[in-house]
Amino acid sequence: MKRVITIFGSARAIEGMPEYQAAFELGKELALRGFAVCNGGFGGTMEASARGAKEVGGTTIGVTYQNAIRKPNPWIDQHYGFPTIIERMLMLIELGDAYVVLKGGTGTLLEFAAVWEFTNKRLMREKPIIAVGDFWDRVVETLREELLWEGMGDCTNLIHRVKTPKDCAEYLVKYFHG
Repeated sequence: MKRVITIFGSARAIEGMPEYQAAFELGKELALRGFAVCNGGFGGTMEASARGAKEVGGTTIGVTYQNAIRKPNPWIDQHYGFPTIIERMLMLIELGDAYVVLKGGTGTLLEFAAVWEFTNKRLMREKPIIAVGDFWDRVVETLREELLWEGMGDCTNLIHRVKTPKDCAEYLVKYFHG
């Protein structure tokens, strides 16, 4: 069975934007290495990562919530639909063997924070959490400083940061296959 990599990122990215291209490359790189790509199933980086995976013969999973405006993107093989965004987020987390966080807004921040907190509090087993690019660096560093100041320890060691989608895929291969 393929390992499932859940990707979190912006719904606002459109074809031609660097964020869309990075997500497309990530989907492609992951699929080429035998991983299944899982995401929120709509547009933006979700569409781009699924599209990248499908263009090289990969497997994709989309997890959506009821939304009268948006429909699942056409590059999804397996679709799960939920009534609420919270149920959707929990399923994205449950399905993932690892999590990749791309540039995004408050929804991406919520998903990133949930995975991080559930892991930090040992509410779920530790799985790789990878932030691609430098977008989240200041958030991670700010939390590291604050938690150390509070005497809470450095839970930022749960976050692995990489520069490129290829670096991310290579890290996951090493993590899962030694």
